[in-house]
Amino acid sequence: MQVEGTEVLQMYSVFSASVLQSEISPALFDESKIIKEKSEEIEPCLDGRCVYLVGMMGSGKTTVGKVLSEALGYSFVDCDTLIEEAAGGSTVADIFKLYGESFFRDYETDVLQKLSLMHRLVVSTGGGAVVRPVNCRRRMKKGVSIWLDVPLEALARRITAVGTDSRPLLHHGSGDPYTKTMKRLSTLFEERGEAYATADVRVSLENMAVKLGFEDVGDISPTVIAIEVLQQINNFLKK
Repeated sequence: MQVEGTEVLQMYSVFSASVLQSEISPALFDESKIIKEKSEEIEPCLDGRCVYLVGMMGSGKTTVGKVLSEALGYSFVDCDTLIEEAAGGSTVADIFKLYGESFFRDYETDVLQKLSLMHRLVVSTGGGAVVRPVNCRRRMKKGVSIWLDVPLEALARRITAVGTDSRPLLHHGSGDPYTKTMKRLSTLFEERGEAYATADVRVSLENMAVKLGFEDVGDISPTVIAIEVLQQINNFLKK
């Protein structure tokens, strides 16, 4: 069952209002205070279970994962980095080009199998890790899985801005970079959406932006996203 809560967003708004009346910077006061309190509350309840971040490429899994790991006192692991190391230092793009996607997915499943035996990790998975049901139903189920759900338009803008060289699944198609990326992301989401939805918790950045009064999900800081993740993990563990 997925859990979607609003408590942390309300808490953040309250802190923001109170801090705006003082001379303390909201960015320095609000986020650091809330994430510290929330992580101290939730870390014992996790009992060492790993936290797996899933979602589309460019959704911020690595950035948010590093914030989460620091807050919880966990180690951070990026699956793609481990796969590159296991493949002798080849980049993800090179692995796809030389050996194909199936070869890459084999490595990915093997890495997730090894990680599932460990504890106290925040794991940033690749966008396609959910393609193989065994990863969702067995590997990640030993921990708590979080779907970072970001609107495709925002992902397309973000990815186009930094380039697609490291995104082998976006190297096909025609048109301008944004249109080509948007079309490909839409296709990938159609293939993966149901699998993402099997995560224990869904964090919708679109919903967060609305509640926080932001027009662009890109205005939400990684720390605020991490705070929402912690709140929803807490709700999930209480079920």
